[in-house]
Amino acid sequence: MTNIAINKPDQVPMGETTKLSCDCLKLDHENPRLVAISAFPTDEKIIAQLYRGEELGELLQSIAFNGYIDIEPLIVLLDPSDQKFTVLEGNRRLAAIRLFREPGLVQAIAKDGLKISVPEISADKMASLSAVSVYRVPDRDAARSFIGFKHINGAAKWESYAKAKFAAAWYRSGNTTLEEIAGKIGDRHDTIKRMVSAIYVLEQAEHGGIFSPSDRKTTKFNFSHLYTALSRTDFMDYLGLKTAWSRYGPQENPVPADKLDRLRNVLVWIYGSKEDDKDSIIQSQNPDLKNLGETLASAEGLHTLLAGRPLAEAYASTRPADEVFSSALIRARNMLRDAANSLRGYDGHDPSLLNIAEDIWETAQTVHERMKKKFNTAMGGDKSGD
Repeated sequence: MTNIAINKPDQVPMGETTKLSCDCLKLDHENPRLVAISAFPTDEKIIAQLYRGEELGELLQSIAFNGYIDIEPLIVLLDPSDQKFTVLEGNRRLAAIRLFREPGLVQAIAKDGLKISVPEISADKMASLSAVSVYRVPDRDAARSFIGFKHINGAAKWESYAKAKFAAAWYRSGNTTLEEIAGKIGDRHDTIKRMVSAIYVLEQAEHGGIFSPSDRKTTKFNFSHLYTALSRTDFMDYLGLKTAWSRYGPQENPVPADKLDRLRNVLVWIYGSKEDDKDSIIQSQNPDLKNLGETLASAEGLHTLLAGRPLAEAYASTRPADEVFSSALIRARNMLRDAANSLRGYDGHDPSLLNIAEDIWETAQTVHERMKKKFNTAMGGDKSGD
């Protein structure tokens, strides 16, 4: 590798590590890390997202203290339209470099409500940001095996959405199979299939104007919620997907057209919607996804859910009355035992707590008397049958 920085694109050799001027580099607008910024993401929005979710602040501090540590080359691809190199691997590093070198970027990002703190940097450390090592590839396919292994099962793991987008783009290229993708990136074949299939479902919702991740109310986009839900039979049935559909090669637009309203329901229940001012009903994947799926399989539960009632209430309506009663009774006993064990916390000065205890006592007496009456009736019925 030469240490003399190149600033002319046509002089950058293919398949070799070379020093290249940072002026010749640009961010990748197809970066799998991007979560529905917009149809046409700007550099400012990309850097803002990397700052929010990819520990860019820590990298800025490191560069300010140590300078740019040029150990691993950026993987780059020449864009003939502007004769600049798109950074396929190393966008976080390029974002940090640009924030130091372009003060106007910080001001532009601040207009969208995000204030990025860029630390002071000495002149000698700043000099290390003028050129960096790059490795040029002829196309995206040539970089995918390395990037995929590094970010899917390597030291710098991506979130599940980025993994899925990366695998789906690779699969769409038509140059390899899902089996080969799974082997090259070191992941299980069935996991990759489920993730790519879920990307197709999400894209169908986005292209059809049904739902976009940018409309979600949840702070984090938990993509694993979606591909986990789509592997459950109850969700498949509700969406009109064939059983075990994700075991086969992913297909575009897998959800039938007459079930798209149901697809929106599922996505809003999982992620919420800013447009509809609805919160996600999934607090944790386990047990909420299971409970949601079982609720979808029940006419009464589904009606309750569509009426805007909480998931707990909708799910309770799907369960046998005796099961609901026994569970509630056991929970009540456990909670009362907890209260009894912490009685030392009551100092006798709050009469409202005493009123609550009296209400509990009266309610417990009512429950006990009605249960005893039913028990005696049942026992008497048994005796009369002897």
